[in-house]
Amino acid sequence: MRSKQFALGFQHVLAMYAGAVIVPLIVGGALNLTPAQMAYLIAADLFTCGIATILQVMNTKYFGSRLPVILGCTFTAVGPIIAIASTSNLATAYGAIIISGIFVVLAAPLYGKLLKFFPKLVTGTVVTIIGLSLIPVGMKNVGGGDGSADFGAPHHLLLALITFVIILIINRFAKGFIRSVSVLIGLAAGTIIAYFFGMVDFSSVADAKWVNVVQPFYFGMPQLSITAILTMVIVNIVSMVESTGVYLAVGKTIDQKVEQKQIVNGLRSEGIAITLGGIFNAFPYTAFSQNVGLLAISRVKSRDVIFAAGIIMVVLGLLPKLAAITTVIPNAVLGGAMIVMFGSVAVSGISILSETNLQKGNNLMIVACSIAIGLGSAVLPEMFSQLPSFARMLLENGIVTGSITAVVLNVLFSSKDEKQHEQTVDHEATVA
Repeated sequence: MRSKQFALGFQHVLAMYAGAVIVPLIVGGALNLTPAQMAYLIAADLFTCGIATILQVMNTKYFGSRLPVILGCTFTAVGPIIAIASTSNLATAYGAIIISGIFVVLAAPLYGKLLKFFPKLVTGTVVTIIGLSLIPVGMKNVGGGDGSADFGAPHHLLLALITFVIILIINRFAKGFIRSVSVLIGLAAGTIIAYFFGMVDFSSVADAKWVNVVQPFYFGMPQLSITAILTMVIVNIVSMVESTGVYLAVGKTIDQKVEQKQIVNGLRSEGIAITLGGIFNAFPYTAFSQNVGLLAISRVKSRDVIFAAGIIMVVLGLLPKLAAITTVIPNAVLGGAMIVMFGSVAVSGISILSETNLQKGNNLMIVACSIAIGLGSAVLPEMFSQLPSFARMLLENGIVTGSITAVVLNVLFSSKDEKQHEQTVDHEATVA
């Protein structure tokens, strides 16, 4: 049983690995860190991802959502961290991350009281936006990865197609455990095929160290700046909204009603994870939507699998050479798997919406406008490049813009529909 949990957990790690590693690569590259510092940043990130995920699946009175949720570093923090570190230093950025994590822990109960604004109409819209906004990410990988010199080359497209077809065939004909690890098998098979075409490079494995001990305050003792702290607090408020959508999506996928207490406890755990990210010089953490689709495909709802994934990430953070092995998977192979997973997330959202009456009142308008704005922000974030940085943090995240739009429109139109209904009832009573 444990070997099966390990395999399923490793599948989740592979699903989120690219997203987890790309953040330290972007930040380290922008700040011109040395190879040794970059290696530490990646190791610290994986180690803290593992700890954060374990905290999330805990079952205590105040911490842990008790949902099969993977935590990873939030992309929303990339720009602010680079900006803070460029104008001051990394120690100031990490000081802000630590304080903002404490803010999330303290603010979680207050935020939980706002969940009444997330009925099924809003929830279904948000989950649909999550899936649709992720699909372009998968398609970029299908083409060979964003910025690839030979983006869209036939061999990338063929490799993605082969991986995609392998996953579909396994889901069509296999049963039980084999079916639940279809994505893992597809990734392994696609990588093996890519190796024979000379598309797999093991140099990163050879260069990596065997052991790396994550240490607190690697880049120096944290320094505090009010501006930097406020910036990171805004970043993590955005992440709280994003995580709420992921929690609700996971609940739908595993057929479980997500209670307010679960979300509050989950956000508290995220706050602790963010604080640890600052201490170990990693990143702020949020619930990863990439893994929701994998839950739907594998049909395995156990938190033990996610716990295993957390342990695997901790080990990878301590053993960089093992971590480097997972980096040899070509982008096209990842893309072929992502299409299946992200499409599953979108369908989960559509399934939630099917439980509502879209012909009632202004429901159709609420869903249409929210998806259009959310997807537009996700696909074309550069449209906000001329706005102040704090506004860009909010508006460039399609999940956040779509969620806020859905909540606001639902409040405005629902109250209007209720008034119209009351007026109709009063009129009918008067006529009678």
